[in-house]
This record gives sequence, structure tokens and C-alpha cells, in this order.
Amino acid sequence: MSDVEVAELAEPVAYAVITYLGPVAPHWDIRANYGDPALIEAFRSRVNARLLLIPRHDPQFNRNKLRVNRDAERELIKLDWDLGDVVEEAGAGRPPSEDPRRPRN
Repeated sequence: MSDVEVAELAEPVAYAVITYLGPVAPHWDIRANYGDPALIEAFRSRVNARLLLIPRHDPQFNRNKLRVNRDAERELIKLDWDLGDVVEEAGAGRPPSEDPRRPRN
């Protein structure tokens, strides 16, 4: 049996939720529901080092999210992400002449 299989079978020792706060820094909030406070604080420090100034739409975010997930797996921390539901309004970011809701003359 490999180390990876053993880690998957082990019970989590902590649980944390990383929440996207929005486009204005700080972008992220890390909260723990249970677990050793020292372990959680060390994990929170590492997560903040990776994500603090990176908004969700930044290309670096996906790479750092994977690193945070691997870190959580190594530490046996169950991790959830709350990235919010970003629903772009139809026509957002287009000039008014291209807005599909606007009648054409």
C-alpha cells in the first residue's frame, strides 16, 4: 500500500473553509471549524502567503489553489473552497451598442 492510499484512508485532523471575499484586497478569508489551533494557524499563514494578493480571476490563482490543496492533503486538513457564484450580467463589459438587451434602431 502506498503513502497516498494511507493518507486517503486517514481521518482529517482539521477542517477549514477558504472564502473569496471579492475584488478588493484582502481577497481571502480562512476559517477553521475544528482542529489543533497551532496546525490551523500554520496552515493559514501558508495559505495567506500564496493567496493574499491574488484575486480569483488571476492566472496564478489556479496554480496556487492546487498547491494549497496539496498542502491540506499532506497535513490531513479537510478543505473546502467558497469561491462565490460569479454570474456575469448579459452584456457586461460590452459597449452599449453591442448590448443584446438594447433594441436596435
